[in-house]
Amino acid sequence: MSTAEHRRSTPAAEPAESEVISLEQALVTRAQRGDRDALRQLLGRHADGLYSKVILPRTGDASVAEDVLKATMVTAIEKLDTFRWQGRSIYFWLRQIAVNKVIDYHRANQRSWRLAQSLAQEPEIIFAQPGAGAETALIAAEESRINAQRIKTTLSELPPRYRRAIELRLVEELPREECARRLDVSLGTFDVLFFRAIRAFRRQFGERTPHSESGES
Repeated sequence: MSTAEHRRSTPAAEPAESEVISLEQALVTRAQRGDRDALRQLLGRHADGLYSKVILPRTGDASVAEDVLKATMVTAIEKLDTFRWQGRSIYFWLRQIAVNKVIDYHRANQRSWRLAQSLAQEPEIIFAQPGAGAETALIAAEESRINAQRIKTTLSELPPRYRRAIELRLVEELPREECARRLDVSLGTFDVLFFRAIRAFRRQFGERTPHSESGES
């Protein structure tokens, strides 16, 4: 290509880029006004990039990355009215949401892992109940990503006071005295409540098997 041809072709690239930005800004405006087709186009433009460049490298698991991408898009839709155009692609706003979702995933995964370990040990430390070893060994042996979801689901199905007792003691890792104070009960009452909560958790957790959750008969 000659120098003259290069000079003539160079300016053409700049308007093309500005046109892309202008198109995206128009899509944002329409989407914020409730245009679903514009919203679909807007998010679709960046879904692949978010998945391959932001989420998958940070999770290392394709199925997890798919879930994180879905969560990212849901949040983007919910918060789109808060987005303010600043002269650059909405990709950077979406990227920050995706990064936050990845952080949330890792934090929840670590918390579930720590919770499972605590559930395997804590009751024996406080109460030293006979026969508890088999149950705690079962929970400890089933540490996995699937069981992290089982733990989360099981906790959600417990009575609120049981769930709160477990969260205070094992998730927030507060001393027993502080747990009792926050629940406005005596230390002895909290110990009994906590023991019953763990027992209820184990019973519910033991009944919830991967086979039954899959919906297969």
